[in-house]
Amino acid sequence: MQYVSDAVHKAVRISLMLSTIKSFFTKLAAFELFVGMRYTRAKRKNHFISFISLTSMIGIALGVAALIVVLSVMNGFQKELRTRILGVASHLEVTGSNNMLADWPAVAAMAGKHPHALATAPYITAQGMLSYGQGVQGAIIRGVLPAQEDKVADLGRHMKAGKLIDLRAGEFGIILGADLAFALGAQLGDKVVLMAPQGQFTPTGVVPRLKQFTLVGLFQIGMYEYDAGLALIHIADAAKLYRMENKVSGVRLKLDDLFDAPSIAVSLREQLNQYGGNYYVSDWTQQHANFFRAVQMEKRVMFIILTLIVAVAAFNIVSTLVMAVTDKRADIAIMRTLGASPMSIMLIFIIQGALIGLIGTFLGAMFGIVVALNIDTIIPFIEHLLQVQFLAKDVYYISDLPSDLIWSDVMTIVIMSFVLSLLATLYPSWKASKINPAEALRYE
Repeated sequence: MQYVSDAVHKAVRISLMLSTIKSFFTKLAAFELFVGMRYTRAKRKNHFISFISLTSMIGIALGVAALIVVLSVMNGFQKELRTRILGVASHLEVTGSNNMLADWPAVAAMAGKHPHALATAPYITAQGMLSYGQGVQGAIIRGVLPAQEDKVADLGRHMKAGKLIDLRAGEFGIILGADLAFALGAQLGDKVVLMAPQGQFTPTGVVPRLKQFTLVGLFQIGMYEYDAGLALIHIADAAKLYRMENKVSGVRLKLDDLFDAPSIAVSLREQLNQYGGNYYVSDWTQQHANFFRAVQMEKRVMFIILTLIVAVAAFNIVSTLVMAVTDKRADIAIMRTLGASPMSIMLIFIIQGALIGLIGTFLGAMFGIVVALNIDTIIPFIEHLLQVQFLAKDVYYISDLPSDLIWSDVMTIVIMSFVLSLLATLYPSWKASKINPAEALRYE
């Protein structure tokens, strides 16, 4: 019982001590917050200090707003280009040795059972030469099953003329990219000759295999790589032309989350190789690695450059507080003689500088969010007002300025701006806490 009583008394003493400490710091914080906010709101004899405070606040607001808008636009471009690329490319591709799959139905069935796989589709890919009239163009020929291909890619919604289901086995129809058809001078219904690079031996020598296809559709992705260099035919026609028999080049997969493609590719590769064979699984990030790395690098560089703008504006707070400390030397000395500690003086000026940074950050974040969410309205209005077009359709593949506001980016920018503002207050606040009351009041 004695041990229990001692433990209770000890717990009560600790509780009283903690409540006393909490009460002390609450009162202390209330005093410093009151004085710091009063200094921020009060009219100054030296109007230049108020001007510097205002410019610091405006500079932080503009820097934060610029960061949010620019990163949102870059995210929008990245999302738009990713959408256009994945309109033709798939999330994952499974191929075998020599770019062939003999047992593709089993591979497709096995891959389709993966918990993150939504759809599968076989394909044949090869090179070919297209000819119409006097026009000759090289192209990537892709044999597809229209019904399944439309489930793994968004090519169907990019059709400019015709439909994907117009490709039927044995009818030798072909769908071309809009730029490729324009280069050939071909239109819907025209007969286009496709030459396969694999020749056939005849008594007169090696003769390239030729087949006439009917142009049944046009697509336009907005990526020159595809619009000027891709042709689609039925997989059965491709197998006949390239003598693939029952083989295909690979199987394409669509996933429930395209950003998990790299990790899913690793697990799927291990799963397939457990059943024998030598399978290769590649994801969309590998197929376009250089492009997406370049976009990510540009985004990081822009973030660093615009962060410097915020840093310059934030460190204007240093000059504001240095002049404020000089202006308030007598007040500091009086507060010290009345019992204020050096830490209290330091916190007063930290609060004063932090308020400038907080208000500037808040205003900049609000302005940046509003602009980023309405940029599709603001830019056309400016273009109409100035009679200019920032992204001409005949020059750029994306003629509209896209925006994708990511809230995690906004939070990062806000926190970064506020931290920079706090760092800017440390030195002048520390100098204020070191003021000797006797020296400060000597000439007052």
